[in-house]
Amino acid sequence: QVHLVESGGGLVQPGGSLRLSCAASGRTFSNYPMAWFRQAPGKEREFVGGTTGTGDNTNYADSVKGRFTISRDNAKNAVYLQMNSLKPEDTAVYFCAARNALYYTPLVSGYEYWGQGTQVTVSS
Repeated sequence: QVHLVESGGGLVQPGGSLRLSCAASGRTFSNYPMAWFRQAPGKEREFVGGTTGTGDNTNYADSVKGRFTISRDNAKNAVYLQMNSLKPEDTAVYFCAARNALYYTPLVSGYEYWGQGTQVTVSS
């Protein structure tokens, strides 16, 4: 069982940065591939990026590639999403997710564990 709690959301101007954190429970956190998703009003939840259990491999959606970076600290049971050069279209509720598998997936249905989400609003 993994319990996830996101934090770090807020209001930021276009071009600004935010760092989201996801704190996880569980002694075997490093076994779980992790991902970040986001959901804007009226839209489906979409994959932002994922990382392996060791953090040695990450992948990103094309819409955020080069602007967002995922990292994890298994000693702290945490995963992070650094968001730079934010755009109004990045406005959404951001979720972290974990799955009981060897690798991450961009599919929402592939994750057993979800946080409650944190709101990110990019606006001037």
